[in-house]
Amino acid sequence: MQRITRIAFEQSNLNKMQLLEQYGSLLSILKPHLTARTYSIFATPKLIEGNQYIGWYTNLEGQPTLLNDIIDESHKSEIKQTLATRINDIETAAKLISLTNEQKTLVSSWLLRIKNLKNNIYVINNEPVIVDTFEPIELPIAPVIVPKPFWKWWYTLILALLLLAALGLLWYFFNPFKESKNVESITVKEEKKVEPTVEQPKEPVIKPQPEPEVKQEPNVPEPQPVVKPKPVPDPITNPESKPEVKQEPKAPEPQPVVKPKPVPDPITNPEPKPEPKPKVKNPPNCITKEELAKNSNPSKMALIFDNSLSMTVTLAESPMEVGQYFNYLSYGYPRGMSQQDKIDYDKRMTRLPTRLSTSKKVALTSIDKIQQNINISLVALNGCPVADTTPFYNYSSRGALKSKINRLTPSAAGGGGTPLYSGLEKASQMLDGVKRDDYILIISDGEDNCTRANICTLANHIATQKPRLKINIVDIAGEHKIDCIANATGGKVYIAQSPKDMIRQMNKAVSDLKINRSVCQ
Repeated sequence: MQRITRIAFEQSNLNKMQLLEQYGSLLSILKPHLTARTYSIFATPKLIEGNQYIGWYTNLEGQPTLLNDIIDESHKSEIKQTLATRINDIETAAKLISLTNEQKTLVSSWLLRIKNLKNNIYVINNEPVIVDTFEPIELPIAPVIVPKPFWKWWYTLILALLLLAALGLLWYFFNPFKESKNVESITVKEEKKVEPTVEQPKEPVIKPQPEPEVKQEPNVPEPQPVVKPKPVPDPITNPESKPEVKQEPKAPEPQPVVKPKPVPDPITNPEPKPEPKPKVKNPPNCITKEELAKNSNPSKMALIFDNSLSMTVTLAESPMEVGQYFNYLSYGYPRGMSQQDKIDYDKRMTRLPTRLSTSKKVALTSIDKIQQNINISLVALNGCPVADTTPFYNYSSRGALKSKINRLTPSAAGGGGTPLYSGLEKASQMLDGVKRDDYILIISDGEDNCTRANICTLANHIATQKPRLKINIVDIAGEHKIDCIANATGGKVYIAQSPKDMIRQMNKAVSDLKINRSVCQ
């Protein structure tokens, strides 16, 4: 892998940091679904020289040349056509990938960025390679489509019809003339019906029959004087007596006892519901918000994570089997082993759960347990000669840190070695360890194989210069080759050779540093 160019990088620029993280996510999404030739248009970024520059690397071999420096226009147009074809293949592949809404937004926005790049196209052996400066660019704005005015007339017509319908309903229900006519017709019909009932009682036989119908009124309580029916119908014809009798029983009826039923006064008792607050039980060693605010110089932590090729080995085999597998990789397989047997054996020794997959899972859960006021930096041992570092992530940006850890993939670049000496040296330089307590947590499966420098000497020097810097180690191989680092700085070594051991020992390593205090509620 060769470096194409390097570009100055500002760690304090949060927009650039975010674009760098997004670019890494884009590559991890697209790489499994693209051919090697199509994927070659993406250069790989790495922070170098104390994170002051971004180095852009590629697997292509040859002399890189800027596209704009090519004089031959026909050659330049061929390169542009090749670039357009590559981008078109990427767009086609992206449509076929099952992505979340967040991933779709990320891919579509970066495809627009790639299309708008102008002076960042390099050509290596007639193959275009894109290098991004992570500078803001102006993306094309989608044209605003003005709605046709035709629909506005429909809206006004519909509103007018609705208003007319509403007025008609109001007139129909609340018309005063309609109500008065109905009352007059009702009263006339009642008078006509009463007159014939009064004339009929003149006959001797029919007289007693209408009397019980009229006696329902309270004015005729005595049934004995049946002979005098004439004075009885006279009050019936008087309209004044009728409304008095009808109004008296109706008046008490609208006084239902329902009014006292609004007894919602006792319902006002839900105010004591905030009583469940005492259910929150704070742990005995929690840190208060006042402590967080008063601490103007909180501790920091560096996580040294082994991302070498040896981390691809499974944790499902015994240490003896793993050692034999490494011997085969170093000195060759036995002569009697066929090619298919070699393939099957390699699959068995690299099946899940691997050292890398388990380390990632445990590291992600441990980061959530580290208290909020401690900023964390990642030192990745990706390969020789030197380790890669990131800036410190605060509590609100730990999601980006976990995303970066989750994307770590071992590479054969630099021989796939473990630059532990470089990683420890860089991590110690990033921390104080004199005026405050700082911490380093190492997750690795072996010693440094990129340099001949003595790592124990380095650890003793760190302990002398920074006495308040403590280093704990989670040793996956269990070979005790780097115990001197923890011993020199007052730390501890935790051996983990199975998934269950990884979870248990990682929790112990973090709790021993005393940086996992939760915030009191």
